[in-house]
Amino acid sequence: MSGKKVLVVDDDVKTVELVKLYLNRDGYRVLTAYDGNNALQMARESRPDLIVLDLMLPGMNGLDVCRTLRKESDVPIIMLTAMTTDDDRLTGLNIGADDYVTKPFSPRELAARVRAVLRRLPGERGPDKIEHGALTVNFLKHEAYLDGRPLNLTPIEFKVLGVLIKEPGRVFSRAQIIEKALGHDFDSFDRTIDVHILKLRRKLEPDPRQPRYIKTIYGAGYKLLETDSDTQP
Repeated sequence: MSGKKVLVVDDDVKTVELVKLYLNRDGYRVLTAYDGNNALQMARESRPDLIVLDLMLPGMNGLDVCRTLRKESDVPIIMLTAMTTDDDRLTGLNIGADDYVTKPFSPRELAARVRAVLRRLPGERGPDKIEHGALTVNFLKHEAYLDGRPLNLTPIEFKVLGVLIKEPGRVFSRAQIIEKALGHDFDSFDRTIDVHILKLRRKLEPDPRQPRYIKTIYGAGYKLLETDSDTQP
Protein backbone atom coordinates (compact mmCIF):
# COMPACT_ATOMS: atom_id res chain seq x y z
CA MET A 1 0.00 0.00 0.00
CA SER A 2 2.98 2.29 0.56
CA GLY A 3 3.07 5.35 -1.70
CA LYS A 4 -0.65 5.48 -2.49
CA LYS A 5 -2.25 8.92 -2.31
CA VAL A 6 -5.07 9.59 0.12
CA LEU A 7 -7.03 12.85 0.09
CA VAL A 8 -8.36 13.75 3.56
CA VAL A 9 -11.20 16.28 3.58
CA ASP A 10 -12.56 17.83 6.79
CA ASP A 11 -13.15 21.41 7.91
CA ASP A 12 -11.59 20.65 11.31
CA VAL A 13 -7.84 21.20 11.07
CA LYS A 14 -7.06 19.05 14.12
CA THR A 15 -9.02 16.12 12.69
CA VAL A 16 -7.18 16.40 9.38
CA GLU A 17 -3.79 16.53 11.06
CA LEU A 18 -4.56 13.53 13.28
CA VAL A 19 -5.75 11.42 10.34
CA LYS A 20 -2.76 12.55 8.30
CA LEU A 21 -0.39 11.48 11.10
CA TYR A 22 -1.79 7.95 11.23
CA LEU A 23 -1.92 7.53 7.45
CA ASN A 24 1.64 8.82 7.07
CA ARG A 25 2.73 6.15 9.55
CA ASP A 26 1.23 3.56 7.20
CA GLY A 27 3.25 4.94 4.31
CA TYR A 28 0.51 6.85 2.48
CA ARG A 29 1.05 10.19 0.77
CA VAL A 30 -1.62 12.42 2.29
CA LEU A 31 -3.26 15.38 0.56
CA THR A 32 -5.59 17.66 2.53
CA ALA A 33 -8.58 19.88 1.85
CA TYR A 34 -10.93 21.77 4.16
CA ASP A 35 -14.02 22.48 2.05
CA GLY A 36 -16.05 20.72 -0.61
CA ASN A 37 -15.09 22.87 -3.59
CA ASN A 38 -11.37 22.54 -2.89
CA ALA A 39 -11.78 18.80 -2.32
CA LEU A 40 -13.42 18.38 -5.71
CA GLN A 41 -10.70 20.38 -7.42
CA MET A 42 -7.91 18.40 -5.72
CA ALA A 43 -9.59 15.08 -6.53
CA ARG A 44 -9.71 16.03 -10.20
CA GLU A 45 -6.18 17.38 -10.39
CA SER A 46 -4.26 15.01 -8.08
CA ARG A 47 -6.24 11.80 -8.79
CA PRO A 48 -5.84 10.26 -5.30
CA ASP A 49 -6.16 6.51 -4.77
CA LEU A 50 -8.74 7.06 -2.01
CA ILE A 51 -10.64 9.94 -0.42
CA VAL A 52 -11.60 10.31 3.23
CA LEU A 53 -14.53 12.72 3.00
CA ASP A 54 -16.35 14.50 5.82
CA LEU A 55 -20.10 14.85 5.32
CA MET A 56 -20.52 18.35 6.76
CA LEU A 57 -18.32 20.73 4.81
CA PRO A 58 -18.49 24.45 4.05
CA GLY A 59 -19.56 25.30 0.52
CA MET A 60 -20.32 22.01 -1.23
CA ASN A 61 -21.17 19.31 1.33
CA GLY A 62 -19.72 15.83 1.33
CA LEU A 63 -22.77 14.17 -0.23
CA ASP A 64 -22.66 16.55 -3.20
CA VAL A 65 -18.92 16.04 -3.58
CA CYS A 66 -19.47 12.26 -3.59
CA ARG A 67 -22.31 12.50 -6.13
CA THR A 68 -20.20 14.64 -8.44
CA LEU A 69 -17.14 12.40 -8.21
CA ARG A 70 -19.20 9.28 -8.89
CA LYS A 71 -20.19 10.74 -12.25
CA GLU A 72 -16.51 11.13 -13.11
CA SER A 73 -14.61 8.26 -11.49
CA ASP A 74 -14.75 5.23 -9.23
CA VAL A 75 -12.17 6.51 -6.74
CA PRO A 76 -12.85 4.82 -3.37
CA ILE A 77 -14.51 7.14 -0.86
CA ILE A 78 -14.74 6.68 2.90
CA MET A 79 -17.34 9.01 4.37
CA LEU A 80 -16.91 10.60 7.79
CA THR A 81 -20.26 11.31 9.39
CA ALA A 82 -21.86 12.06 12.74
CA MET A 83 -25.10 10.43 11.53
CA THR A 84 -25.54 6.94 12.92
CA THR A 85 -28.93 5.54 11.79
CA ASP A 86 -29.13 2.86 9.08
CA ASP A 87 -31.03 5.23 6.77
CA ASP A 88 -28.32 7.87 7.15
CA ARG A 89 -25.60 5.34 6.44
CA LEU A 90 -27.40 3.94 3.41
CA THR A 91 -27.78 7.44 1.98
CA GLY A 92 -24.00 7.71 1.68
CA LEU A 93 -23.65 4.20 0.32
CA ASN A 94 -26.43 4.69 -2.22
CA ILE A 95 -24.72 7.70 -3.75
CA GLY A 96 -21.45 5.80 -4.10
CA ALA A 97 -19.44 5.88 -0.87
CA ASP A 98 -17.43 2.70 -0.37
CA ASP A 99 -17.41 2.83 3.42
CA TYR A 100 -18.20 5.19 6.26
CA VAL A 101 -16.85 5.91 9.73
CA THR A 102 -18.99 7.60 12.36
CA LYS A 103 -17.71 10.45 14.51
CA PRO A 104 -16.15 10.41 17.01
CA PHE A 105 -13.84 7.80 15.54
CA SER A 106 -10.57 6.08 16.29
CA PRO A 107 -7.85 7.17 13.84
CA ARG A 108 -6.44 3.65 14.11
CA GLU A 109 -9.78 2.21 12.99
CA LEU A 110 -9.97 4.69 10.12
CA ALA A 111 -6.48 3.69 8.99
CA ALA A 112 -7.60 0.06 9.03
CA ARG A 113 -10.66 0.94 6.92
CA VAL A 114 -8.40 2.72 4.43
CA ARG A 115 -6.25 -0.40 4.11
CA ALA A 116 -9.31 -2.61 3.66
CA VAL A 117 -10.86 -0.43 0.94
CA LEU A 118 -7.57 -0.08 -0.94
CA ARG A 119 -7.31 -3.87 -1.14
CA ARG A 120 -10.21 -3.69 -3.59
CA LEU A 121 -8.43 -1.37 -6.04
CA PRO A 122 -7.88 -2.43 -9.70
CA GLY A 123 -5.20 -5.05 -10.00
CA GLU A 124 -6.49 -6.66 -6.81
CA ARG A 125 -10.19 -6.71 -7.59
CA GLY A 126 -10.19 -8.33 -11.06
CA PRO A 127 -10.53 -7.28 -14.72
CA ASP A 128 -11.79 -3.91 -15.89
CA LYS A 129 -14.63 -5.48 -17.92
CA ILE A 130 -16.54 -8.76 -17.70
CA GLU A 131 -18.96 -10.14 -20.28
CA HIS A 132 -21.43 -12.83 -19.21
CA GLY A 133 -23.85 -13.79 -21.95
CA ALA A 134 -25.79 -10.66 -22.88
CA LEU A 135 -24.62 -8.93 -19.70
CA THR A 136 -21.55 -6.67 -19.66
CA VAL A 137 -20.07 -4.92 -16.63
CA ASN A 138 -17.37 -2.31 -17.21
CA PHE A 139 -15.70 -1.62 -13.87
CA LEU A 140 -13.39 1.04 -15.28
CA LYS A 141 -16.29 3.15 -16.59
CA HIS A 142 -18.69 2.06 -13.83
CA GLU A 143 -21.27 1.00 -16.44
CA ALA A 144 -23.39 -2.10 -17.06
CA TYR A 145 -25.20 -3.19 -20.23
CA LEU A 146 -27.75 -5.84 -21.15
CA ASP A 147 -27.96 -6.68 -24.86
CA GLY A 148 -26.09 -3.43 -25.46
CA ARG A 149 -28.67 -1.43 -23.54
CA PRO A 150 -27.30 0.60 -20.59
CA LEU A 151 -28.64 -0.39 -17.20
CA ASN A 152 -29.36 2.50 -14.88
CA LEU A 153 -27.95 0.94 -11.72
CA THR A 154 -27.46 2.68 -8.41
CA PRO A 155 -23.90 2.53 -7.01
CA ILE A 156 -24.90 -0.24 -4.58
CA GLU A 157 -26.67 -2.24 -7.30
CA PHE A 158 -23.57 -1.94 -9.46
CA LYS A 159 -21.32 -3.18 -6.65
CA VAL A 160 -23.60 -6.11 -5.83
CA LEU A 161 -23.74 -7.13 -9.49
CA GLY A 162 -19.95 -6.75 -9.65
CA VAL A 163 -19.49 -9.24 -6.82
CA LEU A 164 -21.75 -11.83 -8.47
CA ILE A 165 -20.41 -11.51 -12.03
CA LYS A 166 -16.80 -12.02 -10.97
CA GLU A 167 -17.57 -15.56 -9.84
CA PRO A 168 -20.56 -17.02 -11.75
CA GLY A 169 -22.01 -20.08 -10.10
CA ARG A 170 -20.62 -19.28 -6.65
CA VAL A 171 -23.20 -18.86 -3.89
CA PHE A 172 -22.66 -15.73 -1.81
CA SER A 173 -24.36 -15.27 1.54
CA ARG A 174 -25.89 -11.89 2.29
CA ALA A 175 -23.04 -11.16 4.70
CA GLN A 176 -20.44 -12.00 2.04
CA ILE A 177 -22.11 -9.72 -0.50
CA ILE A 178 -22.20 -6.90 2.05
CA GLU A 179 -18.54 -7.36 2.94
CA LYS A 180 -17.30 -7.71 -0.63
CA ALA A 181 -19.48 -5.01 -2.18
CA LEU A 182 -19.64 -2.48 0.64
CA GLY A 183 -16.88 -3.38 3.06
CA HIS A 184 -19.34 -3.74 5.94
CA ASP A 185 -20.34 -6.46 8.36
CA PHE A 186 -23.41 -4.79 9.87
CA ASP A 187 -26.16 -7.27 10.68
CA SER A 188 -28.79 -4.54 10.28
CA PHE A 189 -27.91 -4.35 6.56
CA ASP A 190 -28.43 -8.08 6.03
CA ARG A 191 -31.95 -7.96 4.58
CA THR A 192 -31.21 -4.74 2.73
CA ILE A 193 -29.33 -6.87 0.18
CA ASP A 194 -32.64 -8.58 -0.64
CA VAL A 195 -34.07 -5.21 -1.65
CA HIS A 196 -31.13 -4.47 -3.94
CA ILE A 197 -31.32 -7.94 -5.50
CA LEU A 198 -35.03 -7.37 -6.15
CA LYS A 199 -34.28 -4.06 -7.87
CA LEU A 200 -31.47 -5.66 -9.88
CA ARG A 201 -33.81 -8.37 -11.11
CA ARG A 202 -36.36 -5.80 -12.25
CA LYS A 203 -33.66 -4.23 -14.42
CA LEU A 204 -32.01 -7.47 -15.59
CA GLU A 205 -34.68 -10.10 -15.93
CA PRO A 206 -37.41 -10.35 -18.62
CA ASP A 207 -39.43 -12.16 -15.94
CA PRO A 208 -38.08 -11.65 -12.38
CA ARG A 209 -40.10 -14.69 -11.24
CA GLN A 210 -38.09 -16.89 -13.61
CA PRO A 211 -34.61 -15.32 -13.38
CA ARG A 212 -32.04 -15.92 -16.10
CA TYR A 213 -29.22 -14.25 -14.19
CA ILE A 214 -29.51 -13.98 -10.39
CA LYS A 215 -30.74 -17.07 -8.57
CA THR A 216 -31.86 -17.33 -4.95
CA ILE A 217 -30.36 -20.27 -3.06
CA TYR A 218 -32.79 -20.59 -0.19
CA GLY A 219 -31.09 -20.58 3.20
CA ALA A 220 -27.74 -19.75 1.62
CA GLY A 221 -27.83 -16.57 -0.47
CA TYR A 222 -27.53 -15.66 -4.14
CA LYS A 223 -25.51 -16.58 -7.20
CA LEU A 224 -25.16 -15.50 -10.81
CA LEU A 225 -26.26 -18.33 -13.07
CA GLU A 226 -23.52 -19.84 -15.19
CA THR A 227 -25.92 -20.58 -18.07
CA ASP A 228 -29.40 -19.59 -19.14
CA SER A 229 -30.68 -23.14 -18.61
CA ASP A 230 -31.13 -22.94 -14.85
CA THR A 231 -34.16 -20.67 -14.53
CA GLN A 232 -35.67 -21.53 -11.16
CA PRO A 233 -35.86 -18.53 -8.72
